[in-house]
Amino acid sequence: MKQTITQNKHLRRAAEWFYFKASGSLRYDYWKMLEKTQYLSIDQLRSIQRRRLRNMLDYVYHNNCFYRQRFDSVGIRPADIREPRDLKKLPVLTKAQVRQNADKLLSRNAGANHLIKFKTGGSTGKALEFFISEPCSELRNALARRHDRWSGWEIGEPVAAIWGNPVYPKGFKETVVNWIVSPNIYLDTMSVTDDSVRAFVGQWEKVGPTLIFGHAHSIFLLSQHLDRLNIRHLRPKGIISSSMMLLPHERHFIERIFHTKVTNRYGCEEVSLIASECEQHSGMHVNMEHLVVEVLKDDGSDAAPGELGHIVVTDLMNRAMPFIRYRVEDMGVLSERVCPCGRGLPLMDNVAGRVADFLVRNDGSQVAGISLIENTLTRIPGLDQMQIIQESRDHLSLNLVGSTKFTESRKKELLYYFKTIFGANAMIDVNMVDHIAPESSGKYRFSICRILNPE
Repeated sequence: MKQTITQNKHLRRAAEWFYFKASGSLRYDYWKMLEKTQYLSIDQLRSIQRRRLRNMLDYVYHNNCFYRQRFDSVGIRPADIREPRDLKKLPVLTKAQVRQNADKLLSRNAGANHLIKFKTGGSTGKALEFFISEPCSELRNALARRHDRWSGWEIGEPVAAIWGNPVYPKGFKETVVNWIVSPNIYLDTMSVTDDSVRAFVGQWEKVGPTLIFGHAHSIFLLSQHLDRLNIRHLRPKGIISSSMMLLPHERHFIERIFHTKVTNRYGCEEVSLIASECEQHSGMHVNMEHLVVEVLKDDGSDAAPGELGHIVVTDLMNRAMPFIRYRVEDMGVLSERVCPCGRGLPLMDNVAGRVADFLVRNDGSQVAGISLIENTLTRIPGLDQMQIIQESRDHLSLNLVGSTKFTESRKKELLYYFKTIFGANAMIDVNMVDHIAPESSGKYRFSICRILNPE
């Protein structure tokens, strides 16, 4: 089996190179460049970042009416921003502003007929459309490839995708290209059952994927099914968790079932991959060659290393529809630590969740819903899954998936914990459910605040 996979890997790598060259794709060239830049020193990487930032700002000032007005409104020119820290001279860009100014955000030379359209709903459920060019798409794919390899996966090896509403190859050409260049198998997270998992295992045994890629909680659910079905022989080289918070207890369970380390990754559709763990698993390396990542306190000033703040990203790749100082509505922590892997890319310690996933106490202070879930799931026996929905400051609904071990005394323990957080008079509804359904995207939301509007 191993020899067959190795032989196929080399054949697919050669076929892919030929396919990219024949189609005029720059993805391979971008990837080879990125393999080198990751090991540059932090000073060399900062130099690349500064140059690309200046070039981007000069471009948008002369080719994008939205940003031209934004510069003029605060009385500055691109030359006034020489370093990433100078970006604070410009206001933050919100999702609402992107929706309201979609036409203005398209650059003059974007060539709308040749752009790739994306649509994301986000945690608020409000659609956001944006565009990127084909070269930008190729660069994003090359970045993903660099970080995929950090998991242990290699080019040409099959991938098992754990995803909601997976996009299958269409027609003969796409099917052939998929199989020759990068064969994938799928488990649709919209319907994870014992039968669908058995079918997935059957595909696995035929194709032999070396990488699992998917939503964090979806991979955890797959692990639970495999454990219950006593299926123990799936041994990927790597597991990449993306698109959702990876809870520590879920990471440990996944690693126990697959005997493989999980590589945690963070990004968003609008600006692509932001940060990823490497093989050391000691934090997530920020993609600083092509992004400027700020972490800000509520007053807009820089959060100190190790301090939680709002993540704001400037994309240095997408000139067609630029995102300058874009508030992604996530909370995170930057680090000053240096990874022992030897890469110069700086580290992000963690992402604490969506702004819309933070809950509000009576005094107005906020608490990360994901932390409440982690604290209770790991402490209270019989509690398998939980979803917190906050209707008002003193009214919460808890949707719980529990086993027979979740007794009435455990329920009282859970309620006591939440009342210590939200007050003794807080009204807390408990609903026992068979499962917590994913959203239409296939992702799971376990903390929903209906009294905050982050926009």
